[in-house]
Amino acid sequence: MENEWIPLSPDDAFTFACRPGGVCFNDCCRDLNQFLTPYDILRLKNRLGLPSDVFLERYTVTHIGPETGLPVVVLRQDSASGMTCPFVSDKGCTVYADRPSSCRAYPLARLASRSRETGQITERYALIREPHCKGFREGERRTVRGWIEEQGLPVYNEMNDRLMEIIGLKARCHPQPLDVRERHLFHLAAYDLDAFRRQAVENDLLKDLASLPHGPAVADIDDETLLRFSLDWLKRTLFLQAGGGTS
Repeated sequence: MENEWIPLSPDDAFTFACRPGGVCFNDCCRDLNQFLTPYDILRLKNRLGLPSDVFLERYTVTHIGPETGLPVVVLRQDSASGMTCPFVSDKGCTVYADRPSSCRAYPLARLASRSRETGQITERYALIREPHCKGFREGERRTVRGWIEEQGLPVYNEMNDRLMEIIGLKARCHPQPLDVRERHLFHLAAYDLDAFRRQAVENDLLKDLASLPHGPAVADIDDETLLRFSLDWLKRTLFLQAGGGTS
């Protein structure tokens, strides 16, 4: 059987529960192609108390996305335990409070698009019914909107929308493949936030962006704020300047 995708509006309701002891508990954490967004990485590396470069080296693999042409970070599965997520245990997710956005949203998928003319984000949602998942047999009935709030998704969605804007700019202003330097800068600013902070302090990376703090002041910025700055810097440095566009 194949997965079934059911379109839902924000006010449509569905029934779902995922609890220890369920017949399919943890099955959805196995043999995944789990993409990690910049904000996913921020939350996970802080949860584990690791610098971003150590987290990336230990838990992820990076490749170039065939559709976007941008570096993509994927969670490395644990082959010794049957290709499971490295953060899953018999009792469930060991990083639950800081789990990635796709895990939070499940069994929903968010499909977002951004208008080139207005910058407005349009959201659509779908309910994913996978053959192995029995969670639709029980649980509370919730609306899509309620589920999003309950799972703490608004900040993830906001950060992911910033990345979506960069993907759109890449397609429009820089359709050719990134060179080695550009790939390094993208990886640095989007994924390796602690290294970006060091570079921003030591080499004053943000000095040309008047609206952003720069130099030693960057050392005191919290990670979430710094990620917003780093994505803005990335957008302007790689794509707007190269393509002659405006934000």
